[in-house]
Amino acid sequence: MDKEKRIISAFANSINGDDGAIVDGYCYSKDLFCEDIHFKRSWMSLEQIGAKAMLVNISDAIVMNATPKYALLGLSLPKCLDMKQIKSLQKGLLDTAKEFGVQIIGGDTTASDKINISITIISKVNQKAIFRKGLKRGDLLAFSGKLGDSLKGLNILFRGGKLHSKHRFIKPKLRQNFFYDIAKKVRVSMDISDGLNKDLSRMLFLNHLGVKFLKKIDRLSLNSGEEYEILFAFDKKHKALIQNLAKKHRVKLNIFAKTTTGRYKFYGREHHF
Repeated sequence: MDKEKRIISAFANSINGDDGAIVDGYCYSKDLFCEDIHFKRSWMSLEQIGAKAMLVNISDAIVMNATPKYALLGLSLPKCLDMKQIKSLQKGLLDTAKEFGVQIIGGDTTASDKINISITIISKVNQKAIFRKGLKRGDLLAFSGKLGDSLKGLNILFRGGKLHSKHRFIKPKLRQNFFYDIAKKVRVSMDISDGLNKDLSRMLFLNHLGVKFLKKIDRLSLNSGEEYEILFAFDKKHKALIQNLAKKHRVKLNIFAKTTTGRYKFYGREHHF
């Protein structure tokens, strides 16, 4: 058991274990966004850092089929940041929250030697929540969009290059309208934050199933994290409907596998600890 699993297992109960926790029709989710772990200050402006921190948290709500409403914000900031820099960080957080109809209703601040952002999103479930558990044998597995660009961007940054402000690594593209439209036909879902390879292994392990790939997926696409596209599954009888809705929303749909008996093993490197 890796350290992340051990920590999570210590707090295991019937509510947690998904992208968010569903309680009385609301979804509660939290992610950390930390300097020198998720980003370097030389890679992104403070406004971009604030915006991405909010986006990656909102992503969790979307894949649970919940509409984000409120946010609690925890900021751990270096004392060397001046007011102009703080306002830039605030702008990224506030503008992105506004874009998705989220109101920041509280939180806390403290001093640190690095920028660490913790956000709790409170969301209203749309009719029914969608969990990671619930897969059936023979279900089709799909993901939205195109994978690989985030890892390409990260490699450019590690080599000292710069990325365009609209690059996926800087500003992930969320697919909320498409997903809310197909949600009634979706069996399970999660966002692709740690790479398709790792996140697929989590989903299949939880459901005690294996997978048969219907198309070849290159290593870059399999292992690119920070994509925030949606991994989901559905009954094959809904394939045509979901394909039509993807076209309606101009979302690239990748139906890449179907579930089978057996197991899927992740052989990559754990990176949370």
